Amino acid sequence: MPVPAAALTTKPLPTQSTAKRPVRLDSPYAPAEKSPLPAGRPREWYVTHNRRLKAMRLAIALLDSGVYLPAQARDETIRSTAERLGIHPPSATTCHMVRAFMRYSR
Repeated sequence: MPVPAAALTTKPLPTQSTAKRPVRLDSPYAPAEKSPLPAGRPREWYVTHNRRLKAMRLAIALLDSGVYLPAQARDETIRSTAERLGIHPPSATTCHMVRAFMRYSR
């Protein structure tokens, strides 16, 4: 049974963004259940591990929103995506890692 066009609505895009084009984030995925990290590793291992997880979440969100090329993912775009996801703004190193993940996702 067809749905009338008047019943179909789209979610409005957020208006505050530093990105030059709108990035739409509708995540149908439920977050994975977290488990504690292994104890006894050097601090640098935990920092790198968490940085990789954050970069991967941002890369997936950007790819889902239509940003497919690393050149399209400028620092401002990545940081505005992080803001929409409720993640702390990533550092320049994390932004570089996001672009690296996107480069190897093809």
